[in-house]
Amino acid sequence: MTNMMKKIKQFIKNNFKHLSYFYKHLGYKVFVSFLLSLLVGVLDGFGLTMFFPLLEMVDGKPTDNSGGLGGLTFLIDGIEALGISLNIYSVLVIITVFFLLKGIMKFFEQFYNVTTRQYFVRKLRYENVNKFANYKYEAFVLSDNGRIQNTLTGEVEKVSQAYRNYFMAIQSGVLVFVYIVFAIITNAQFALLVVIGGGLSNLLYKQVYIKTKETSRKITRGGHVFQGLLIQKVAFFKYLKATNQIRKYSQKLRLAIDDIVKSEIRIGFFNSLLAAAREPIVIIVIVAVIMFQVSFFSADMGVIVLSLLFFYRSLTSLVSMQNYWNQYLNVSGALENMQSFMLELSIEQEKHGKHKVDSLNNSINLHNVGFSYSNSPVLTNISLKINKNETVAFVGESGSGKTTLVNLISGLLTPMGGEIYLDDIPYKEIDVSTLQNKIGYITQEPVIFNDTVFNNITFWAEDTPENKERFWKALNSASIDTFVKNLHKREDSSLGHSGVLVSGGQKQRLSIARELYKNDIEILIMDEATSALDSENEFIIQQNLALLKGRYTILVVAHRLSTIKDADKIVLVDKGAVVEVGTFNELIKSSPRFREMALLQEV
Repeated sequence: MTNMMKKIKQFIKNNFKHLSYFYKHLGYKVFVSFLLSLLVGVLDGFGLTMFFPLLEMVDGKPTDNSGGLGGLTFLIDGIEALGISLNIYSVLVIITVFFLLKGIMKFFEQFYNVTTRQYFVRKLRYENVNKFANYKYEAFVLSDNGRIQNTLTGEVEKVSQAYRNYFMAIQSGVLVFVYIVFAIITNAQFALLVVIGGGLSNLLYKQVYIKTKETSRKITRGGHVFQGLLIQKVAFFKYLKATNQIRKYSQKLRLAIDDIVKSEIRIGFFNSLLAAAREPIVIIVIVAVIMFQVSFFSADMGVIVLSLLFFYRSLTSLVSMQNYWNQYLNVSGALENMQSFMLELSIEQEKHGKHKVDSLNNSINLHNVGFSYSNSPVLTNISLKINKNETVAFVGESGSGKTTLVNLISGLLTPMGGEIYLDDIPYKEIDVSTLQNKIGYITQEPVIFNDTVFNNITFWAEDTPENKERFWKALNSASIDTFVKNLHKREDSSLGHSGVLVSGGQKQRLSIARELYKNDIEILIMDEATSALDSENEFIIQQNLALLKGRYTILVVAHRLSTIKDADKIVLVDKGAVVEVGTFNELIKSSPRFREMALLQEV
């Protein structure tokens, strides 16, 4: 007995462990699905049960159903209690009514399952998109980007398939339970009627097939749009995160998701209609044939009726249950991966303080700040003051910690030691996203979206006269307005994937224009923004920076010292520590290491 209980518990653990996961996301919808499936089976059972009195009538027997129907005699008693006299024609009509009701219920079951599945998928995607927007940058850096990409795209569809197959298997099991009490062998006549019914349904629903095909193509196109947006979100995560644009971009993803869901529901409607209508049509054909044979040929109904009984139903449902369960097992790994991935996202969510940043009034101060990746120290005991509207440059060898330091200041990373203050308020008390609203970020690899110049600069702002004026003003400040005016479609010209249609210098100036377009930018970060440019483009960017000096707090991570000669403060970083701070001329005089760097670069 103990071994049997263990086996039962193990069976439940192995086969129903994901039911709680579905229930967590769907709640009562799970049980509604089961109830609809049960109603379909019961209505089907009632319809088939009525073939028993029909068989007795055609054989000339009295309609005493107590022996043939057992516990189902209440059905006949109930019909007679309604004042309906049972004869061949009334029974055939009752059979038709039951199967029409079953068809209607089957439609609701199928369509409800489609809408519930799309609700489930949309909820998963929304939850992943929102959690990913609030994902810690330090966790993202250490994560497997391939897994993120695959889980957020293909795995979601597999989880959807897992949901469908899981519940279809259970629903088929419910039907097996309903039909298992009956066992009647089928014959070729039934198969012939199925072929006739199937042929008629194909003729009647030809237009539905055409619409289904059209909608399927729309789903494919919508999937392409969603995948394209998601790929760019992953590729440009750092920029979107640092400037707090990630939530705006997430809205574009949600709109793409909604378009896909609408198309999926539409195609689900057509599929549900076809699935619901096929069998009622077959039954109508069968009833019509039976009535025709009885009325005109006095045909022997025994074999025909027996072929419609429950053994065939039970066997069909059992095969369906096995097939669906096997298909569920094929994608159950994706479901487990999704559970694990969402748990990791939940654990690594950013925690924001309550203080909202309206402006940088005085300074940013770092006191004994330290940071490590996987227990490997990157920065140690960093103390530094950055005044409002000051241009500060960070220089040093590759791997010295310059970019990590800037990432801490921008709120992308959280110090593992020490404290950072914004106007004497600790970062841990600040809603960092409100600080990031004040940040413009320009990276070594410029962030260019596969869209028009206008949308790239304005971040998909509405095309109003006011926004247009700001757009051209930003282009002028970045010295890129003449280039855009000479494009074939001007501001409506596409820049291609990652800005493939423009040069490196043009991409950098477009990136600067995007940050200048924003009204509330106070801190401008340039992370190796000119390292990949030729001397001419570097000089143009340098001129742009000179014009911005004093208007913004500018943080420059630089490899070339020529770009930061006019900085108010140069911070020399070496092996995770600040070793020198001063102007260019001061460091040339006081720092042998900086002087050597300048000589090597012939500055």
